[in-house]
Amino acid sequence: MDRARRQRVLALLPVCLALAFSLTAVGSSYWCEGTRRVAKPLCQDHPGVLHCIHYSSGSRDNGTQAVQYIWEMGDDKFTWRRFHLGLWQSCEESLGSAGEKCRSFQSIIPAEEQGVLWLCIGAEALNILLTLTSAILLGSRVSYHSSGFHWLKVDASVAILMVLAGLLAMVAHMMYTTVFQITVNIGPEDWKPQTWDYGWSYCLAWGSFALCMVASVTATSRYTAARLELAEKKSVRKGSQLSQHNFQEPKSSEGVWETEAAPSPAGCALVNISEHLPSDAEGKVSMC
Repeated sequence: MDRARRQRVLALLPVCLALAFSLTAVGSSYWCEGTRRVAKPLCQDHPGVLHCIHYSSGSRDNGTQAVQYIWEMGDDKFTWRRFHLGLWQSCEESLGSAGEKCRSFQSIIPAEEQGVLWLCIGAEALNILLTLTSAILLGSRVSYHSSGFHWLKVDASVAILMVLAGLLAMVAHMMYTTVFQITVNIGPEDWKPQTWDYGWSYCLAWGSFALCMVASVTATSRYTAARLELAEKKSVRKGSQLSQHNFQEPKSSEGVWETEAAPSPAGCALVNISEHLPSDAEGKVSMC
């Protein structure tokens, strides 16, 4: 692989990484992670365990009279459940089984924040679309190499598309952060987390933003260097053409008078200009 082709492949690498990071982040549900404090389930199915006493009053067959006495106090009555959520759903671990219980994230956030969330999803989709377009343009440059102004336009287009993709990604991430924090404060009581932090999907999303900016700066630098190189080559070519051009000497005017010198005293010369004077005028003029 020659040096020029290697440089084009390296220019394509951050764009492909940004696209992969965005797709992974949008499709995953680990933007935020944390724990929720929930009350321990009743031990009706397993009497005598979990610090419970199962006592039935009245008839043995009458299950409605069952009473449970629990002597756990304070935080001992609660258990901790881990949860994680993304753009689409929120999932938390289930106590009764090894799986997870998931529900839509749109059903958790307040109604007035629904529009902001959809704007966030739209911005993420546009970010992916612009990044994919840039990857296709740079991929075509790697596959079909030719020099000229056509590839300068490709570099300029990639620089613009990637900076727009980065700005859209930044706005989308900030909107999601705002929606999540509002939901934590005024969201439903059966969902509010006790502790939370940002997850690996959130880090991937911001990593995609950084790669978009890097790709945009690289494309801009490449475009500027190519433009300067073309301008320099054009000036050198123009200078060589001027140096090789032979200037022709100007021809003598057809109206130049023919002179004929004649000896004259005192270093003077008599010049015959009779052909250019009227017939009745003298034809010699003394010139010193």
